Amino acid sequence: MSSKALSLPNLLTYARIVAVPLVVLCFFVEEGRLHDSDTARWWALFLFIAASVTDWLDGYLARIWQQTSTIGRMLDPIADKLLVAAALMVLAVLETIAGWTVWAAIVILCREILVSGLREYLAELKVSVPVTRLAKWKTGTQMVAIGFLLAGPAGDQIVPFVTEIGIFLLWVSALVTLYTGYDYFRAGLRHIDV
Repeated sequence: MSSKALSLPNLLTYARIVAVPLVVLCFFVEEGRLHDSDTARWWALFLFIAASVTDWLDGYLARIWQQTSTIGRMLDPIADKLLVAAALMVLAVLETIAGWTVWAAIVILCREILVSGLREYLAELKVSVPVTRLAKWKTGTQMVAIGFLLAGPAGDQIVPFVTEIGIFLLWVSALVTLYTGYDYFRAGLRHIDV
């Protein structure tokens, strides 16, 4: 394995991937089955925040230390998508997001899968679709929304409307997600041979 694969930025990305099952596991620890409790929510939130911070930190360190790598460029968006998808699924099962709000989660998940497929197709054509500033904001808004929703009812006991703020931010991120998905597809369509 090359030294770039074991650079600190890549280790942070690997840690984010490892955090995905740990966030989910928080809700299984107490009784060995899915269990919603304040303790589970606070642990899941702590792990999610730590993982989200590594998303910013790994890219920042890779740039300033000039340690960008192919594996890092590949795994970084995958780690983000795994973290967001796992958290959204747990929140849906716990019914923190329910009813119409599930549609915001579906929009986010569908966009992530479709854009990943488009990127893979375009990579075979040697076409790069760079990440836009708005797409970075989209990821940030998703992470903040999910953080509020993971705190959910536990957070509502400390500060009113934590869950409602999370739901509002989830809808905002779903709208930004739709726009950035459209933006990627519009850029990618020029290279698709039908």
